[in-house]
Order: sequence, then C-alpha cells, then structure tokens
Amino acid sequence: MVELILEPLAYGFVLRGLVAGLLAAVACAVLSAFVVWRGMAFIGDALAHAILPGIVVAYIFGFSLFLGALGAGALAVVGIGTLAGRDKLKEDTAIGIVFSGFFALGILLMSRVTSYQDLSHVLFGNILGVALQDLYGMALVVVLVLLVVLASYKELLVTSFDPAHAVAIGLYPAIIRYVLLLLLALTTVVAIQTVGVILVLALLVTPGAAASMISRRLHVIIGLATVIAVVSTIAGFYASYYGDVSSGPAIALTATVIFGVSYVVSRVRILRR
Repeated sequence: MVELILEPLAYGFVLRGLVAGLLAAVACAVLSAFVVWRGMAFIGDALAHAILPGIVVAYIFGFSLFLGALGAGALAVVGIGTLAGRDKLKEDTAIGIVFSGFFALGILLMSRVTSYQDLSHVLFGNILGVALQDLYGMALVVVLVLLVVLASYKELLVTSFDPAHAVAIGLYPAIIRYVLLLLLALTTVVAIQTVGVILVLALLVTPGAAASMISRRLHVIIGLATVIAVVSTIAGFYASYYGDVSSGPAIALTATVIFGVSYVVSRVRILRR
C-alpha cells in the first residue's frame, strides 16, 4: 500500500501535479462557501468559460496559458462589474452577456487551432502536465486569495448573510462583491490546471455545498470544504495516474460522491430529531 502511494511521487512531473492540485483545492474550497451562500454558482460557471479566449490566444502566440487565462478572467470581471452597474441592466443579464460573448470568442479562436486535441487538456484538465513556472504562479495566486479572504473575512461574512445590515454599519456590499468576483477569477485560473475549464465549477461549488450539509457555521464550512476538496483532488490524482483517466472528471466525481454522502448524513440527522 505504501509503495502504491509513494510510487507516483518519485517522478518530478507527477509531484508537481499533486502540488498544483492541492493548491487549486485550497483556493477553491475557501471561496466555495461564499459561492454557495451567496448563490454565485452561475458566476463561477461564467468565469470558468469566459477565460477560454485568453487560453486560446496564449496557445496561438506561444506564451503562458496561465497568464492568458488570468488576463481574460480580469477582463470578464471588469465587463460584468461595468455592465451590472447600469441601472437598466441586472447582474444576471450582465453575466449572461459576458459569459456567452467570451465563450463564443474562445470557440471561434479554437477553430483556428490545427486540432481541438491540442487544447483538450485545458478543457478537461491535465494534472500531470503542470509546468514549474505555472506552479509558481498558482502558489502566488493562492497566497493572495487566502490573504484577501483573511483580511476581509468579517466584511465577507456580513455581506453574505445580511447585506442590509452591512449597509447600515457603513459597508459597501457592491465593492465586497467586486472583490469576491476578482478572487473567483483568480481561483478559476488556478483550477483550470487540474480540472479544466468545463469542470472548474465542481471545485468551486461542490465542496462548499457538501460542507453546508453538515454545518451552518461559515468558518466550519470553509474548513470542511477544504478537507473535501483536498481529498477529492488526491483521489482524482491517483485515479488519473493509475487508471489512465482524465484528472478533471475523476476529481469532480469524487467531490460529487462526497456531497452525496454528506446529503444522506444530513437527512438521517434530520429524521432522528
């Protein structure tokens, strides 16, 4: 058993993949609780697809896919924030416009690539293909996300559960939401390295949803979501290595199974009361 666990870690590229997966898991899990409680799942999905044109442009011109995705994510957040600020345009409408426009642009640009297979690892994830320079960038983004959440935890907590009270005590929910959007964009860029564009929503929503089945305290939910995301990533990592399957679906399915168990446990606890 020990040999099965240690064997993959003897290879540098495999070890880098595991580290990348754990970084993505932590970043996604920390924000997952806020995504679930604020009903922001659609925003996470939109950002995950909106970064596609940045990835394709980076691929075509031969520079870092990480930087390309980061640039597209930032533009998407600015676009959503600008359009949602208009009195006549609701936020969900702004998200839909940016989401569909950016994703369509990404598909259009992909049609210029010689083969869709060249970007399949971006769409579905490739935990074993993370480069060392990308790992440094991911670590920097994760540290930034954790520091911002720690520094603004009280503001995020109040605006998530009682926006009216937040306004009454002098906070600006719109600004806090904008900050959270930026953090989601950064985290989405980190997660595409492991689960890909299509399945990034799994790490941004499922861990927080599963943890919410067990506890109602935000700090507990964040802790449980982190554990769930880490376990899902490790399980998906080993499944990808030994089973020769795509890492993204393996990680997403593991998280879904854990959510199912959490849901059953929560139902049993309610019935026993």
